[in-house]
Amino acid sequence: MLILVIGDLVGRPARKAISQLLPGLRQQYGLDLIIANAENVAGGVGVTPATAKELVESGADVLTSGNHIWAQKEIIPYLDSDMPILRPLNYPAGVPGKGYLVAKGVAVVNLMGRVFIGDFDCPFRAMDQLLAKITEKIIIVDFHAEATSEKVAMGRYLDGRVSAVLGTHTHVGTIDAQILPGGTAYVSDIGMTGPMDSVIGDDAEAVIQRFLTQIPHRLGVGKGKVAFNAILVGVDDKTGKAKSIERIYREVE
Repeated sequence: MLILVIGDLVGRPARKAISQLLPGLRQQYGLDLIIANAENVAGGVGVTPATAKELVESGADVLTSGNHIWAQKEIIPYLDSDMPILRPLNYPAGVPGKGYLVAKGVAVVNLMGRVFIGDFDCPFRAMDQLLAKITEKIIIVDFHAEATSEKVAMGRYLDGRVSAVLGTHTHVGTIDAQILPGGTAYVSDIGMTGPMDSVIGDDAEAVIQRFLTQIPHRLGVGKGKVAFNAILVGVDDKTGKAKSIERIYREVE
C-alpha cells in the first residue's frame, strides 16, 4: 500500500498547490491513501469547514491537525461529524472530535507533543491505550510536536507497533527519513506546503517586525512560489511493516 502524507498546509497558496498536484501524484505513484495536515490551511491559522471540504475535493482522504485546530471556531461542530478530520488524540476526555479514524483499512492517528507546546495528556500512554483496542495492521501516526528529541523518542517507542511516525509542526523538513529496526517508517518533520517567500509560511516582513518590536500582531500568509513537501510510505499490507520511505518535493508557481 502506498500512502502519501503531506506536511503542514499554509493558507490559500497551499490549497491551490494541492488542487494542482494531487491528481497527477495519485496517478504517477498509484497512491492508495492521501493524508494532509490542515491546521494552518485557513488564512495561515486553523481550518474552516469550507477549506476542509476544498482539500477533500482536491483529493485528500484524511485531514490531520495540531495545536491550531481550535483557531477557527466554526470547525468545532464538524469534528464530531463524518468529515474525515482529526484533532490530536491526547486531548483530555470530553473534548470534541476524534484522535484517529480508519480510512481504506488504514488507522490514521493524530498525536500532539508536549515539549515547548503545551500541557496535554501523555502522547506515549495515549498511543498505548489506542493500540490496545484497535486491530488494523497499517497505522500511520502524524506526531505534531516541536522538539526533535520528543519526535525521535516517539518513533523509537512505537517502532514495530505502527507503520509510520511522521513529524509535523515545525514547517521545516528534516533529512532523517528512515525505516527503523522494527519496521516503522520515520521522519522528524515532513516540512510545510506553503509559500517559499515567507518565514515558515507567514509574511516575512511581518514576522521580522514582530521579532524586532515584540508587539503581537496578526501575521498574513506569504506569497510567491509554493513548496510542496510530503512523505511517501510503502507498507506491506499483510504485516503493516514499512517497506519504503521517500521524500516528495515539488514547487508550484
